[in-house]
Amino acid sequence: MQRLYDLLRRHPTWVDSFWAAVLFGISVAGGAARAETAGTDSPARIIPVTFLLCLVVALRRRLPMQMLVLTAVLGLAQLVLDVETTAADFAMLVIVYTVAATGARWASWLALGMGLAAATLAQLRWPNEHSSALGNVAIVIFQTVPFALAWVLGDSMRTRRAYFAQLEERAARLEKEREAQSKVAVAAERARIARELHDVVAHNVSVMVVQADGAAYVLDAAPDQARKALETISSTGRQALAEMRRLLGVLRTGEHQEVGEYVPQPDVQQIEDLVEQCREAGLPVDFKIEGTPRPLPSGVELTAYRIVQEALTNTRKHGGPNAGASVRLVYFDDGLGLLVEDDGKGAPHELYEEGGADGRGHGLIGMRERVGMVGGTLDAGPRPGGGFRISALLPLKPAH
Repeated sequence: MQRLYDLLRRHPTWVDSFWAAVLFGISVAGGAARAETAGTDSPARIIPVTFLLCLVVALRRRLPMQMLVLTAVLGLAQLVLDVETTAADFAMLVIVYTVAATGARWASWLALGMGLAAATLAQLRWPNEHSSALGNVAIVIFQTVPFALAWVLGDSMRTRRAYFAQLEERAARLEKEREAQSKVAVAAERARIARELHDVVAHNVSVMVVQADGAAYVLDAAPDQARKALETISSTGRQALAEMRRLLGVLRTGEHQEVGEYVPQPDVQQIEDLVEQCREAGLPVDFKIEGTPRPLPSGVELTAYRIVQEALTNTRKHGGPNAGASVRLVYFDDGLGLLVEDDGKGAPHELYEEGGADGRGHGLIGMRERVGMVGGTLDAGPRPGGGFRISALLPLKPAH
C-alpha cells in the first residue's frame, strides 16, 4: 500500500485523469438518458462540453490558470447553447479549489467570483418551474455554498503550505547558521590550542638551550654532569618534537600573540589547586588520584587540566545550588584517564556544546578538539538519574 501511495503521489496527473475518465462516463451516461427521456440536449452538444470539463479535472494541477479560463468559457457555452448542467460541472468545484490552493492570487479571486456567480446564472437560465421565487432563491443559495466552501478550503490549504514552507526555510537557515557557528568555534578553539602548544614547545626548547649551555660549560671539568645534561636534552627534544607535530596539525588563524602573552601553562599537578578553588567557591568536589603519578607530556597535562576546568565550570553554571562533583585521575601504563561527574540538575546538551569555561571556548567542541590533538577519546553525556558525566582517555603516545 505504501508503494502504491508513493507512486500515486509521484504521478498526480494520472490520478486526476482516472477521476476525469470516471466523471466523463457518468456524465455521458446521465446526459444521454436525460436527452432520450426529455427530448432535449442532443449528444452532439453534450459530449464536447462534457469532454472539455473532464479535461479540466485531468489537467487542473499542470495548468490551473488555463483550466480556470477554459472552465469559464465552457460555462458561458453551456448558457448560450442551452446545455443544462450535468455531473461534469463538478469540474467547476474542483478547479475553484485547485486555483485557490495553488494558483496566482488574481486567479484565486476570479475563481471565487465565478463560483459565486455560477449557481445564480444557471438558475436564471434554467429556472425550476415548480418552485416559487423564494424557492429558486433557496436553490441558488444551496448551490452556491459548495463553491464558497471549496474556495475557503483551497485558500486555507495555500496558507498552510506557505506556513510550512516558511518553517522549512527557517529550519534550513538555522541549520546553516549552526554549522557556520560550529566551524567558527572549532577554528577559534584550534587557534587557542595552537597558541598553548606553541608555549609548551617554546618552553621545552628553552630547557634544551639552557642544558646545552651547561653541558658545554662543564664538559671538560665534570663529564658526568655533561652526560646528564645531554640526556635531558635528548628526552626534552623528543618531547618537543612530538608536541611540534601536534602543533603543525593545528590550523592557526591570523591572530597574533602580543608580547608578554607567553606564560607557563597549567599541568596535572595544578588540578588539585583548581579543585580547591571550586570548593572555596561553594562547589563540593571529591578529588581522587588512582595509580602512580608520573611526569606526562606537556600537551597531555594541559589537555587534562582544561577538561577538568571546563567540566567543573559547567557544573557551577548549570548544576544548581546543591550540586556536587567528583574528579578522578587514573594513571595507566599507556595513558591518563579522566572522569568528571556531577549530580546537579544539569542543562540541555546544547548548552554544554556552546558554553566555554572562559567565555572563549565552546564547551564540548573545545574538549573534543583538545582530546583529538593528543590522539585521545572523549565520552560526554547525561548520567542516569541526573547530572552530567565526562570521561576521557589521553594516551602517552598519539596515534599516527
